[in-house]
Amino acid sequence: MLKIVGYPDRFSVRPGETIRFMVSSELSAPYRVDFVRIVHGDVNPDGPGFKEIRVDGPTSGSYPSRFQAIHPGSCAVVADNPKLAGLSSFQVQAMIWPTLPARGEQGLIAKWSPDRGGFALVIDETGAPALRVADGSGGVNTISSSTPLIAREWYRIVASFDATTNTVIVTQLPLFDHPLVSAKARVEERIDITPQLDNGAPMTIGAWFERAEGARVITAGHYDGKIDAPRLLRRPLSEPETEALAAAASHHLRATSFASPVAALVADIVAAWDFSQEIESTRVCDVSANRLDGDIHNLPTRAVKGHTWTGEEMNWRHRPEQYGAIHFHHDDLYDAEWKPDFDLTVPTDWRSGSYAARLTCGEYEEHVPFFVIPSRGKPTAKLAFLVPTASYMAYANEHLLMTGEAAAGLGRLAVFTARDMYVNEHREIGYSLYDYHADGSGVCYSSRLRPIINMRPKYQFGAGMTGSSLHQYNADTHILDWLEAMGHDYDVITDEDLHDEGMTLLSDYHVVMTGTHPEYYSTAMLDALHAFKHQGGRLIYMGGNGFYWRIAFHRDLPGVIEVRRAEGGIRTWIAEPGEYHHSFTGEYGGMWLRQGRPPQTLSGVGFTAQGFDLSAPYKPTPDSQDPRAAFIFEGIAEGALIGDSGLVGGAAGGFELDRADRRHGTPPHALVLATTMGGHTDTYLVVPEELHITAANITGTSSPLVRADMVFFETPGGGAVFSTGSIAFAGSLSPNEYRNNASRVIDNVVRRFLDKTAFVAP
Repeated sequence: MLKIVGYPDRFSVRPGETIRFMVSSELSAPYRVDFVRIVHGDVNPDGPGFKEIRVDGPTSGSYPSRFQAIHPGSCAVVADNPKLAGLSSFQVQAMIWPTLPARGEQGLIAKWSPDRGGFALVIDETGAPALRVADGSGGVNTISSSTPLIAREWYRIVASFDATTNTVIVTQLPLFDHPLVSAKARVEERIDITPQLDNGAPMTIGAWFERAEGARVITAGHYDGKIDAPRLLRRPLSEPETEALAAAASHHLRATSFASPVAALVADIVAAWDFSQEIESTRVCDVSANRLDGDIHNLPTRAVKGHTWTGEEMNWRHRPEQYGAIHFHHDDLYDAEWKPDFDLTVPTDWRSGSYAARLTCGEYEEHVPFFVIPSRGKPTAKLAFLVPTASYMAYANEHLLMTGEAAAGLGRLAVFTARDMYVNEHREIGYSLYDYHADGSGVCYSSRLRPIINMRPKYQFGAGMTGSSLHQYNADTHILDWLEAMGHDYDVITDEDLHDEGMTLLSDYHVVMTGTHPEYYSTAMLDALHAFKHQGGRLIYMGGNGFYWRIAFHRDLPGVIEVRRAEGGIRTWIAEPGEYHHSFTGEYGGMWLRQGRPPQTLSGVGFTAQGFDLSAPYKPTPDSQDPRAAFIFEGIAEGALIGDSGLVGGAAGGFELDRADRRHGTPPHALVLATTMGGHTDTYLVVPEELHITAANITGTSSPLVRADMVFFETPGGGAVFSTGSIAFAGSLSPNEYRNNASRVIDNVVRRFLDKTAFVAP
């Protein structure tokens, strides 16, 4: 079992820049830090074996172990403010859509301090709304509606305290009545304490305040569900006044003219938060005159339907007032917020590459990967290996194999490693974009600011497959190892660098080589690769299922991506109707195919099928005899199989496969040089977006759509594209000490692509 884990504050760093490392150790002894360059992360004994090279780092040495906790759960926090002072009577109200009301106590709106009193509108242990008040001296009263809430139904919840009568009223009103279901409630009780409301604590929405650790606010009682239009008033309103305020549009809540239906109530509004404003930001906006704005913590989901959504508009930018809700989860996590244990200013003589901080203590070992990229504007090679870090983030700490459905889809027995078990048992480290929150909603945000347990050297995905079960990080080290073995100079750059710098980052390179599974792409990333390709650049696509999902990076928060799983595609969850647009950017989410930008328009091939048992070799096609492709097959016997052995499924074509398709944008002059058609088992299935009706005979032994195509074509400006169309391909580079047909093909392509001589399209 893992006893020591960590993460860096960034994935990529340039020479002379500083990277920080956060570590949590359950051990009592100090741990040792060494820095290593990762050459080959795969431990498969049939391959080259694990390779790391120790490098001198100025902060190598011994560090004390300490445990660092993670506090998951999202909420909004409004700092204490003099405008919140002086309350004696009050009313709080909100529209809520609870998803796990029976889970236990959950905070809705609170100004609460465990030792200084206050109030908290909560869902109590019975699943009913309740108002808890405390006097700061040990006196606590809780008044419950005693009527449990129904999950996934909208309610108006109102709670008030009248200091003149010491009376609490709690009301719940469902916005939709179901026959034979009693969901309305109103309770009124006198209490025997005087709440202490000037408690110095922040206002919280979706949780309650527990304590402060310096400037850091620790919250508890996290809520699962949506909250819309939360409001705080300085006195209890009558029922007609409450109705009028609930119906008022946000822009009326600062009006002083009696033309406004709530003008007479404006003076009583302490705060009225409108979550439909600044959806792309980390702010929650108070539209009252007091402007008690706050900040969201741990990235609850925004751009979700509010209680006024009619279904007439699907884009939150067009009718933001219908998207005035935030969906909070008790298991949301953006930043683990650990304190740094050591840092590293990267020596200027370190070459660009894949690195890790290696942490050891007795039998325990942890690697914390990072990437050294070249100094800005100073490439050290003409070939750049583009590390698909966005895809690493998408799969970070995935729980796919923990579900029976996903494990069955492997077509073989899944073997769980210690890392898999750690991910399953320590849900506080957060989820992948393939997971569900505990309330059944899909996880649409993923961050790198936390330990990513499955992004480690030596890790295997669903270990036990014939050969190796490599995916993502370690599969990409097959390419790095091959580049080293063949003597090709290269720089390493990452997806996040590409998103931030675009074509500027690529302009110094003749060749860009991708990883094995660059699945998740932002608009900026895709635009940059298209520009590179059309300005004479040479692209080598070394994977499968690439350029598939559109993602967005947050404009303010580093290291976090968003996906909305709209329309088609292989999806473990599906976005709710009306919630297909990214909250970070407002862009329409889903597959790039559905955006009119299929992967074939970039690489010539696009996702067609997947299967996880055995891979198949490539068979040359008649196009392989075209003189334009002669350089690719130099030194290879005519008709010889390509990739008939390998570390991923035993051959080069496997795991996930891409095919050429003129309808999807494969260029008309593209050559399909080789294919795996006819070589796959029945566990390989066609992707759902290709199926317009239910159909039989869509497996690897029967459907022509189940295949990986190797493709080459020329591009404007003397450039070219070569694509393997398979995640497994890189695993076929090393057999027979790199002397094999798959290795020879890629070596031929790399050497010709590095040649400045222009390609000329037919």
